[in-house]
Amino acid sequence: MKSPSRIGIVHLALAGFALALLYRSASVQLLQQSRWAASAQHQQSVDATIPAPRGDILDAQGELMAQSRETVKLEVAPHDVRDRRALRLALLKAGVPADWAARATDLSRKWVTLPGRYVALNVASIIAMRGVTATSMIERTYAFSQGTRRIVGRVDENGAPVDGIELALDTLLRGVPGAMTTMRDGHGRRFESPTSPRRAPVQGNTVVLTINHELQEIAERALGDAVQKMGAEGGDVVVVDPANGEVLAMASLRQDPRATASTALTEPYEPGSTLKPFIAATLLQKKRARESDVVRTFGGQMTINGRTITDEHQADHFTLADVIRYSSNIGIVQFAMRLTPREEYEALRDFGFGTPTGVPYPVEASGILREPTRWSKQSANSLAMGYEISVTPLQLAAAYVALANDGELLEPALVREVRAPDGRVLYRHQRRVVRRVLSPDVALRMRRMLLDVVEGGGTASKAELETFSLAGKTGTARRTVNGRYAASQHIPTFVGLFPGDRPQFVILVKLDNPRGAYFGGLTAAPVTKAVLEAALASRNASLDRGTLAASRQDPHRDSTRDTAAALADARLAAETLATRHVRESARALAAERATRDSAGTIPFVATLPAPQPRKPLASPPRPIPDVRGLSLREAAHVLHAAGFHVQLERGTETGTAPAAGVVTPVGSVVRLAGTR
Repeated sequence: MKSPSRIGIVHLALAGFALALLYRSASVQLLQQSRWAASAQHQQSVDATIPAPRGDILDAQGELMAQSRETVKLEVAPHDVRDRRALRLALLKAGVPADWAARATDLSRKWVTLPGRYVALNVASIIAMRGVTATSMIERTYAFSQGTRRIVGRVDENGAPVDGIELALDTLLRGVPGAMTTMRDGHGRRFESPTSPRRAPVQGNTVVLTINHELQEIAERALGDAVQKMGAEGGDVVVVDPANGEVLAMASLRQDPRATASTALTEPYEPGSTLKPFIAATLLQKKRARESDVVRTFGGQMTINGRTITDEHQADHFTLADVIRYSSNIGIVQFAMRLTPREEYEALRDFGFGTPTGVPYPVEASGILREPTRWSKQSANSLAMGYEISVTPLQLAAAYVALANDGELLEPALVREVRAPDGRVLYRHQRRVVRRVLSPDVALRMRRMLLDVVEGGGTASKAELETFSLAGKTGTARRTVNGRYAASQHIPTFVGLFPGDRPQFVILVKLDNPRGAYFGGLTAAPVTKAVLEAALASRNASLDRGTLAASRQDPHRDSTRDTAAALADARLAAETLATRHVRESARALAAERATRDSAGTIPFVATLPAPQPRKPLASPPRPIPDVRGLSLREAAHVLHAAGFHVQLERGTETGTAPAAGVVTPVGSVVRLAGTR
């Protein structure tokens, strides 16, 4: 047999190689087609997620408070850049720092990610250059003040919500991301894939808040000025519409920069005397007391079981109306004894204390209201004076809404509307009544008593307005630090109803540990007045001007109310003619008790029986002051301060009988005549 030639072997080998090549080619193209197609697609194309803009956040007037805008992040591969000089100039023109523009054209670097975010339109020419890659990003921008940011919250650099409304309503604000596929040609240029259509992102829903940005700015300015002038450590201002429960302003300020939340929702405190109206309202509602009912107040000091309660306004007797007007601790304790512990607890619970208000916020404190089974024998009296209970500023303002709107406790609201991207309204706030806590008649009677706190010579006279009535209540509570009462530290509060006859605002002002004067009537009340005066001057501060005009009063108020106030002052003066020695002894005893209370004990407790009133010491005669040219109220105050009783009479001008300068025994009755 003839052996194959070498050329035949070569031909045979070539034929085998051709068959193997055909087999491999068929295998790749037929059997492994999807695998290799996917590999090629992966090398030439990139699937990218298009971030969705978050929904806008608007205030009640439609002004933007938070908005998302599309920006790009720029990255550069210096070796792929053809005209490095043109790129460097374009980067500098776009606002890129010079050192980073130099890095982007430095051939010793393979990849440079430029800092910051840029509006795509402003860097369009840069994006078109070879070697530059742009990645779409969504940037969140915020309008208005830092105080508003406490309510709205913020997102981090990746667009994830951190706090505030941004976090609480993230599922509504967060949009639906889109997707796209980009291809790369042989020169490295990228273009959108013609076979994989882009899926556009869907923007999140728009949230409209109840906040009025003008009123919010007014509240923040007034709070900031007060904190600075009074040396306070912070404070809160809350304004609520009593008609529907909408929160119109909520300003918070703290010295600690780490405190970024709205402390009107997160920091409960003991409200002090601002809680007394709810005890009084409960007594009226249950017909356990009337405004004219009188209790003994023992000259402003009552010691029971080794503990002492004192009143700043010292008298032997007070009516229930006077207890509210002059914020008598002894008086409210005496009246509160007409309620059982269960009734007192249920009354405060029904006004919303001890329960979160339910506004959409990531963290809201519920406050503290312990059940009677956990009370001590001192708790009922302490609660009547606003201790052994903690409330947030919003809780307290919401409770006063029930006094302002004829007895209905409303659910506070921070969100007015939620709108879809196409404008459809998905949610609209409706007035929601939690429960009726008072009859309309009792609520009206309480507003009248609160009017006297401001306009009847009560503890909040510094908040009085010239042309509109204002009702309210002051409170000055001791401050707790690490669970103990701190010496000489206080939290003054004022809650006002404006105007007093037809309230459109419930406004709360709270200051943390002001220096110097610390009573609520001297600190928080004037801030309330400043906020209201600025709101009246503003065009868009959520006030109904037509209704407000009906509440306008003559700055020279009618003499009937002034005479009643002067008579109340005269009665108070007649009951407080104790000597300086007696008063200083009482204050020294109260200071001693307060020092012991700061060691962690409960500060205010009272049970009967009461001590016997002290007999005033005799004082030398003194001349009657000259009150000519003063108003009737001012003249009555001057005479009271001099130690005389006042009997009011009608007259054409202000004068006294006996006449000014006549030396008269202290405690004598001086007839005061005149008109306002």
